[in-house]
Amino acid sequence: MALTALLSVSDKTGILEFAQALHGLGVKLLSTGGTAKLLADAGLPVTEVADHTGFPEMLDGRVKTLHPKIHGGLLARRDLPAHMAAIEQHGIATIDLLVVNLYPFEATVAKAGCTLEDAIENIDIGGPAMVRSAAKNWKDVAVLTDASQYAVALEELKANGSISAKTKFGFSVAAFNRIADYDGAISDFLSAVDFDASQGQSAPVRTLFPAQSNGRFVKLQDLRYGENPHQQAAFYRDLYPAPGSLVSAKQLQGKELSYNNIADADAAWECVKSFDAPACVIVKHANPCGVAIGEDALQAYSKAFQTDPTSAFGGIIAFNRPVDLAAAEAVNKQFVEVLMAPGYTPEALAVFQATKAKQNVRILQIELPPGGDTDWANGRNAMDVKRVGSGLLIQTADNHELQLADLKVVTKKQPTPEQLQDLLFAWKVAKYVKSNAIVFCKGGMTLGVGAGQMSRLDSARIASIKAEHAKLSLAGTAVASDAFFPFRDGLDVVIDHGASCVIQPGGSMRDQEVIDAADERGVAMVFSGVRHFRH
Repeated sequence: MALTALLSVSDKTGILEFAQALHGLGVKLLSTGGTAKLLADAGLPVTEVADHTGFPEMLDGRVKTLHPKIHGGLLARRDLPAHMAAIEQHGIATIDLLVVNLYPFEATVAKAGCTLEDAIENIDIGGPAMVRSAAKNWKDVAVLTDASQYAVALEELKANGSISAKTKFGFSVAAFNRIADYDGAISDFLSAVDFDASQGQSAPVRTLFPAQSNGRFVKLQDLRYGENPHQQAAFYRDLYPAPGSLVSAKQLQGKELSYNNIADADAAWECVKSFDAPACVIVKHANPCGVAIGEDALQAYSKAFQTDPTSAFGGIIAFNRPVDLAAAEAVNKQFVEVLMAPGYTPEALAVFQATKAKQNVRILQIELPPGGDTDWANGRNAMDVKRVGSGLLIQTADNHELQLADLKVVTKKQPTPEQLQDLLFAWKVAKYVKSNAIVFCKGGMTLGVGAGQMSRLDSARIASIKAEHAKLSLAGTAVASDAFFPFRDGLDVVIDHGASCVIQPGGSMRDQEVIDAADERGVAMVFSGVRHFRH
């Protein structure tokens, strides 16, 4: 008995070729509207759904496949005599293969100026209903919701005359996932519409945070364990990931990435791609322990490593430029867990493949965001999410990038042009350091990093101790504090250790006291007006 396929697609990529192949295998073709016309114009024998059901399309196409002859043909279980008798009694033929992709709701609402009417009219009703029917009855019906599945289905049909249960089950899971994604997108859009504010507007006014959040993620891999060996873990990516983000990485060599590797790698990559000049970032336990810019990858790495050679042991290293032989040979001298860059020369890769021990180094290649060497704004997530007990905290991501013109000099002493550049560099690094953060910098490199302390004083002291251990002088350095100094004591500590200029957000009730202290100590201080807590 010949198989019957129902084809009804919005995105017609590959559908004609697929239908021709099905016809060549003796499969009967049913179709709707534009898809039917495309197939008929190509000379394929196709039955229009309206002719099959005996009921015309109506309501501008809103009703065409919502009919017992369609859903009965999809839902009837072939192994239940009562089902088969029922559809025979009502003249309903079985449908063995459903090919449906949905109205382009996501693409429609992504367009600037999309009206509420356009959004509503691009909510598919019949398509999801058919997909759910076929996916529920997966043992008897293969449901294809993406053109990438056509080749798989054809291969099995040609080889066996049927599609295997395992493949049909996989298609069913993919179909339910697609429906969940589709409904999630609709919910996200509509539950963000401010109905009252939208009255009289051509496009709906939408709130930043919808009434319901529908996170949609795709599993990339299971992990050996989580943050600790007794925890289980997996790695997922956004359904629509930001370009140039860690989830797009291609692993060129090395052991499987661990949970902690991924978390630290993300911190390093997000930091390094924020620099325009060739840069290197070394991260340990989610904190930058060395950051520098240079003329090339080698110089940037050499300067970053100097900050804290001890912490760099077993660290995560990220470059925003391709790694060449010279940089690879320098990195190869230390123990590194993960190495990331936009590219590697063949000679550089050979360095890490020369010995068995170095073959374990996890080497990732990640394309930078489009639009330039470091198009930072286009490569960032728009939202930041943190899990709390039975809930989520959702905020806009900390994507603020400070410009020179944003700085407000609040002291009598003016910073020099060189100091201003060091202050901007220090500020950029401090943004990626866990609060409380104090960062000493000079000449485009970190010299001491104090992170994650309950007291800003302790962070300042730790940063100076780090510099001392690395035998680095803090004389004449620029210091960044991620939040304001609540008292002058924190400022005094960084000046005591060599700071000649300071950048901080300002905003304390004791700002004037701190400014007076800076004037008293003869240092320049600028306010950024922006705080960068990182918890």
